[in-house]
Amino acid sequence: MGGDGREIAEARRAERISLLREKLDEFLSGNTGEAILEIGCGHGHWLASLAENRPESRMVGVDLISRRIRLAEGKTDRRGLGNVRFMKAEATEALEGWPDTVPISAIFLLHPDPWPKKRHAKNRMTGPAFLERMAKASEVGTELYFRTDDPEFFAWSRETLEAHPQWKVSDLPWPHEAGSYFKDMLGVYGALTAVRM
Repeated sequence: MGGDGREIAEARRAERISLLREKLDEFLSGNTGEAILEIGCGHGHWLASLAENRPESRMVGVDLISRRIRLAEGKTDRRGLGNVRFMKAEATEALEGWPDTVPISAIFLLHPDPWPKKRHAKNRMTGPAFLERMAKASEVGTELYFRTDDPEFFAWSRETLEAHPQWKVSDLPWPHEAGSYFKDMLGVYGALTAVRM
């Protein structure tokens, strides 16, 4: 019984990834500009603002909460933005579904959940396992941008990034400033940038 349940869950996950890959491929195909991914896009404030300022780029924002995606899509509809798509998707599935033919230029992690309890640290998006997933979906030169309001999470994230063999902490300038739900509510304690080696 347990094996059957696991097989069903894996088949559903594979189906979701396949559907994501189709949607992403359709949206990103023929793009000659940079391709940007924001993981945990929230209400879409920040990415919609970036899309307005970089009309030659293609941008994808993913989040797990349907209401957030609907609010983000409302922003793109009101502004007439055709270069950004918001999708309900789990972060690892979005990375696995990213088309091989379209290199990711930059990945943004803006105020991800800090998972403050030590036993939950494995879930952090700046942890070794997730850094590995992002590296696998990236290519040499892909840029990573991270912001948090949590000092302990920031220090831990710096350590894991500095220790990871496929990411090099860098001093890239922050590419765009705009309000976002979490930034406006929580502020910013620290920001890190890194480049895929």
